[in-house]
Order: sequence, then structure tokens, then C-alpha cells
Amino acid sequence: MSAHVIVRGLTRIFDVSKPWLNRVLERRGKAFLTAVSEVDFEIEERTTYALVGESGSGKSTIGKMLVGLLSPTEGDVEIEGVDLARERDARRAATVRSNIQMIFQDPYASLNPRWRVRDIIVEPVASKGGDTELLAERLLEQVGLHPTDAGKFPHEFSGGQRQRICIARALASQPRLIVCDEPTSALDVSVQAQVLNLMSDLKDDLGLTYLLITHDLTVVRHMADRIGVLYLGRLVEEADPETLFEAPKHPYSQMLLDAAPRMDAFGREVVPPTGEIPDPIDPPKGCAFHPRCPIAADICRKERPRMRPLGTTKVACHLAE
Repeated sequence: MSAHVIVRGLTRIFDVSKPWLNRVLERRGKAFLTAVSEVDFEIEERTTYALVGESGSGKSTIGKMLVGLLSPTEGDVEIEGVDLARERDARRAATVRSNIQMIFQDPYASLNPRWRVRDIIVEPVASKGGDTELLAERLLEQVGLHPTDAGKFPHEFSGGQRQRICIARALASQPRLIVCDEPTSALDVSVQAQVLNLMSDLKDDLGLTYLLITHDLTVVRHMADRIGVLYLGRLVEEADPETLFEAPKHPYSQMLLDAAPRMDAFGREVVPPTGEIPDPIDPPKGCAFHPRCPIAADICRKERPRMRPLGTTKVACHLAE
């Protein structure tokens, strides 16, 4: 059984209305925030799919819907041939869920400070009555820590070591799919490289499938097999790393890449990204990016562009050519 993921028409809308009495006194209606809007993508078995975009673009919301922490308002998330939100066979859904794990952004906040590392790592297995003898010690060794660290508490470790503990916990239940939500953003640059190399080695050794959520383009270039660029909850471009970095088709992708630091462009003059992300409660009509787009035309203000193939890239832009 493979960790093949198919996402179709994925949408998540949050009700952010004020309490009923406030709305009556202020004569306001309900307010809804569209965090994710009609997103389609596919993650092949044993590959890394990266979602990139500015803060507030809906990356983490998609990750939470994949692992089942949030349910979609519309659309489907099919993992190993099972739509977890609609599957009626509880045993089948539980089997698929047991093959999914998540690595969170802040390694310290996601570890129970009162538990020893051994108990934290074996919890996914212990909760199902599995064999946990020497499991924590073996996994700690696998992620580059010492087996004796199993008896310590999370506060006794550095940030990079805590993230390794989070990775060990994610591996405990032998998952096939791991959703990594900004796994290195809280770490120093040198430690980031160590953790990313570890994740890459584990993917090859254990046959893992990753959804990598990040805003750091330098990370995805070396980690991802396929990259999806999100803007205001919409997927605007999808391509392999080489194509995206060498010839981005969407104006937003071009803006992101121009703003990213580059080793071969020291001292260059960069025009900073113009404008702010629009209010997701009241998004622009047509293409969501048109208020910030340097090449926007009338059609961009009226009609929402659909994802379409353009060479090896998929792009949602009327003027991508």
C-alpha cells in the first residue's frame, strides 16, 4: 500500500463573525474567511511535495486538513485510496490515519514538558498497545541522538535536538506520509541543514512521502520533487524545482523568487514586493493577485484564472505566456 495523496477542489471556510448581539447592534451580517479555495494537487509515493507562499496563504490549513485536524468545507483529500472525511468504514479510516504523522513548526511547543523523551516518542505506539521496548532508544539513535537521552526532559535539549525528537516521535508508528509544517523555521541556519539532511536520508531509507510546508525557497529547491505556490489560499503555480527557479511563469512566483536571498547575487538591487496580501474575508474579484500584479489586465479583474498546463508547469494566470 502506497502513501499516494490526491487533493481535489479543497476548500476551507472559517466563520469569523462577531457574536449575534454585536451583529444586531452594529447591523452587520456574518463574516466568512476563505483560508483555502479550490486547491488541486497530487503527491506521488516516496516523493516530497512542497507548498510555499507568504504567511496567511493557507499552507498550514492544508496540512491540517491532510492529517485530519481540520475537515474540508468542500473538496476531497484521498490518501491511499481513502477519503478520510467521508469514509464510512471506521477500521479502514483508522488504518490510513495510523500511516500519517505531522512534524510541527515549534519543536518545544509540540513536546509535553512534563514527560520524559522516552514516553513522548513511544506514545503513538503505546496508545495502540504495541511493543515499545527499546523503541525510543533505537529511534533516537536513528535521528542522530544518544540512546541515553531517552530519560531526559525536553528542556534539556537545544532547538535542533528537540526537532530531532519530534522526528523520532513521528517515525515511531512507521508512517508512510509525514506532513512537515515549517520544520526548520525556528532553528539556526546551520542546524536547519542538519535536520533537512536527516529528513532527506530518512525519506530514502524508509520510503517516506512528505508534504513540506515552508516559506523558505532555499529549502524547497533541494528537498522537493514538486512545488506548489500558494497565494491567498489559491494554488497559482506548480512545477518541478528546476523549472520553477529557472523560469517561473506566474508573476507572484517571480516576485517571491526575486525577493529570496541568493549566493550568486551579492549586492544586487532588489525591488521589494509591492502591496499587501488582500483581506481573505473580502478577496478581490477575478485573480486574487491582480491588485499587486505588474501585468494585470481587465480580464484579471473580472475572471478567476484556472490552473492549466504550460510546458511542464501548471499555472493559474491569464497572461502567463
